[in-house]
Amino acid sequence: MLRSVGQKLVAGSEEDPRVTELRTAVSRLRRELAAHPAEFPDRAVAEDELAALDAMAAGGLPEVPRLRRSLLVVAGAIGSVSALAKGLGDVRNAVELFGGPPPR
Repeated sequence: MLRSVGQKLVAGSEEDPRVTELRTAVSRLRRELAAHPAEFPDRAVAEDELAALDAMAAGGLPEVPRLRRSLLVVAGAIGSVSALAKGLGDVRNAVELFGGPPPR
């Protein structure tokens, strides 16, 4: 069975393509954050929340409200670090695959 993940096809994958996309984006941002030389006040917060996102994704289909909360925490923690903007945008896009924000 072939499943679409972004523009890639994954043969024999049983994992939800949205989960795969989220895991990939979170992993990439975690690596970028680890390699970023500058220290900033909320770095540990971002690292902890990315680890939580990774655990949620590894557990299967994550809860959308929890994903959104984690995204906000990560964005608040690293939002001003321009070198991490693309990676943060990729995580945001992956979270959006699970559905838009709830109606107000």
